[in-house]
Amino acid sequence: MASIALKTFTGLRHTSPENNSIALSKSFSTFTQSNRKLRINAAKTSPKVTGRNLRVAVVGGGPAGGAAAETLAKGGIETFLIERKLDNCKPCGGAIPLCMVGEFDLPLDIIDRRVTKMKMISPSNVAVDIGQTLKPHEYIGMVRREVLDSYLRDRAATSGATIINGLFLKMEMPKSKTEPYLLHYTDYNAKTGGSGEKKTLEVDAVIGADGANSRVAKSINAGDYEYAIAFQERIKIPDEKMKYYENLAEMYVGDDVSPDFYGWVFPKCDHVAVGTGTVTHKSDIKKFQLATRLRAKDKIVGGKIIRVEAHPIPEHPRPRRLLERAALVGDAAGYVTKCSGEGIYFAAKSGKMCAEAIVEGSENGKRMIEEGDLRKYLEKWDKTYWPTYKVLDVLQKVFYRSNPAREAFVEMCADKYVQKMTFDSYLYKRVAPGNPIEDLKLAVNTIGSLVRANALRREMDKLTV
Repeated sequence: MASIALKTFTGLRHTSPENNSIALSKSFSTFTQSNRKLRINAAKTSPKVTGRNLRVAVVGGGPAGGAAAETLAKGGIETFLIERKLDNCKPCGGAIPLCMVGEFDLPLDIIDRRVTKMKMISPSNVAVDIGQTLKPHEYIGMVRREVLDSYLRDRAATSGATIINGLFLKMEMPKSKTEPYLLHYTDYNAKTGGSGEKKTLEVDAVIGADGANSRVAKSINAGDYEYAIAFQERIKIPDEKMKYYENLAEMYVGDDVSPDFYGWVFPKCDHVAVGTGTVTHKSDIKKFQLATRLRAKDKIVGGKIIRVEAHPIPEHPRPRRLLERAALVGDAAGYVTKCSGEGIYFAAKSGKMCAEAIVEGSENGKRMIEEGDLRKYLEKWDKTYWPTYKVLDVLQKVFYRSNPAREAFVEMCADKYVQKMTFDSYLYKRVAPGNPIEDLKLAVNTIGSLVRANALRREMDKLTV
């Protein structure tokens, strides 16, 4: 099963550091002053849509696609959502921030666990308890993607979106500002059976929410990006051991579990998800997964693997996220954070923001949109979330580069001020403002931790010679 899952990483290529820096600079340049001057107001320049409402296709039915489709349908847009696997179980830790529950009005019964405690475990197996600063109502939600994704799609359908169980193949680009996009897809419905039926669909705009291997991205020549492989096993463990993970998640760091990421044990409804990821050593992913299981073996012994999953995860935004009336959101755009690997909230949020830009620009589906309307989505996104991505990128470069640095990272996580800042930023999706005096203390302590960890490494090296 694992070997089958790994075959899905098609169409992704490595990029050089030079290209990465170019891609990042281009991706986040959209909120500059020069681009603001190019903003187009659809209400003044775009023609009215006659005899019908604006038609938009959302390709992909994950959190990004579901959120986008619901927002479009509620906003008066004739909406089509195309998703091949309506029972898809993406390999995903499944953590969502508290703000997502309220912002997207998620019912509590789709949240498997409310995590209020975390253990960060260093390369030398020093464990630090995290969560001491959480308020009584605060928690990290743990969901299964097949449950969350299905719920968001169903809600989009209730709002008026047409859900198509189909495989998107390609799209033909329009030759003018008012001509439609022609989407080609295979429709899998009960009448045609497993082979499906080739169909086409004409729409005025397209939202690509079809993940890291996005075919919409290829259609608009969005460019390639570096990616990580996430590998995860769902393990059913005995009930008495499941009690340990009732409201607890674990994160393991070290060269053994990943040279550039972390391993995890996250609780689900009746099992745990055990996984890891890497960008730099993809061929060794199974070795890292075995090491993660070995680190947690005392707590998951007697467990049975019930599902094996693997999937590519983008490491930075694509060089292009928009072309004319087609835009990318979620993993297709590259919206996964460094250091934490978080993507669910940012997928749903980007889908919603992109759809809101279409609804606003089209005056609730009454006018044709233009690239300038979709560019408002990118400008707003970059302005809001660029600081978060930058901070996490720096943290990964500083603390994930070696085992001594990881030891220092875990030691730093014991500090209550660090925990408060981290959880405030994660739970509410903002870069929390710090206390200057505490920030200075943190800087001194961090340097001290790095020095001590490097000294320990030198002593250990002597013992192994």
